[in-house]
Amino acid sequence: MFKDMTLTEISYKLHYSSVAHLSAQFKKVTGLSPSHFKRLKNNRRIAIQNL
Repeated sequence: MFKDMTLTEISYKLHYSSVAHLSAQFKKVTGLSPSHFKRLKNNRRIAIQNL
C-alpha cells in the first residue's frame, strides 16, 4: 500500500503532525530511518533476468 508513496503522503495518511515526527517514531521502533529502510528493501530485489 505505501511502497509508491512519499514519506509526506504516508505521514498525512497516518495522521502524523509532520514528516519529522513520523521519521522519529519509525526510527525509535525500528532503529532505522525510513530512507535507510527503503534502501535496504530495494537492495534485496533481484532483477527478473537474474533469476
